Amino acid sequence: MRCPFCGNIDTQVKDSRPAEDHVSIRRRRFCPACGGRFTTYERVQLRDLVVIKTNGKREDFDRDKLERSIRISMQKRPIEPERIDQMISGIVRRLESMGETDIPSNKIGEIVMEALARIDTVAYVRFASVYKNFQAADDFEDFVHELRPQTPEE
Repeated sequence: MRCPFCGNIDTQVKDSRPAEDHVSIRRRRFCPACGGRFTTYERVQLRDLVVIKTNGKREDFDRDKLERSIRISMQKRPIEPERIDQMISGIVRRLESMGETDIPSNKIGEIVMEALARIDTVAYVRFASVYKNFQAADDFEDFVHELRPQTPEE
């Protein structure tokens, strides 16, 4: 593992233990060249996934990109970070276990929206505003209106 401080490729693992999510290994590393210490995480990857964008472009699946978008939608929400990590791991496991290596981006978006809807409606609406490309306040209003249960007067 390359040292992020000096670029040395000969770093040493000083400690390994299961991460808090119990689906990855946390490793503390030491660089003998510069004395830097850093942490890495190792996860099981069942298969290499490729995302098929709506314009037909293909790109490698990036768990970090998925995590960033979910964390942005959950900013300042009262959700435990461990619960967010579990949700992300569950989404990735679901994608890997679909049996396909090529996954349309809209399928990923739908899976994320399902997961967010179960955890936090505000994060769900935030994510939807980007995923569904809301252009005006009316788009939010229409979307939120669909979320509310209909009463007999309506």
